[in-house]
Amino acid sequence: MIWKPDVTVAAVVEREGRFLMVEEHTEDGLRLNQPAGHLEQGESLIEACARETLEETAHGFAPQQLVGIYQWPRPKGDVTYLRFAFAGELGAFDSVRVLDRGIVRTVWLSLQELEDSADRHRSPLVLQCVRDFVAGHRYPMELIRHYG
Repeated sequence: MIWKPDVTVAAVVEREGRFLMVEEHTEDGLRLNQPAGHLEQGESLIEACARETLEETAHGFAPQQLVGIYQWPRPKGDVTYLRFAFAGELGAFDSVRVLDRGIVRTVWLSLQELEDSADRHRSPLVLQCVRDFVAGHRYPMELIRHYG
């Protein structure tokens, strides 16, 4: 078997000091995460982030800056995640859209609330992405090149 990382994307969305999160069912129970998911065949990282945000929050999302790239080998199992986190503009809400399977709800949390709930995060990347965003980490989208 050939090893390869699981490529994921995440949206870091902030409004008035609060961050858009999803509460989702996982194999470890109910967890908090950014709107996030896997890159699918044929799509760019930017397209994947917009799609996942729409599917998990019913909001449009336009990625505008790269917050960071994160590599995390999950302690249980042989999976290593390679996450690309993007900041951007949250778009319109589609009130009739059904959220992706496993998503219970969206919630807006402050940095302090996220720090206080770290034991409920899907991975340590959740808090790290927010901390990096708060620290001003933003990189131009020109770092991402998609050849399709």
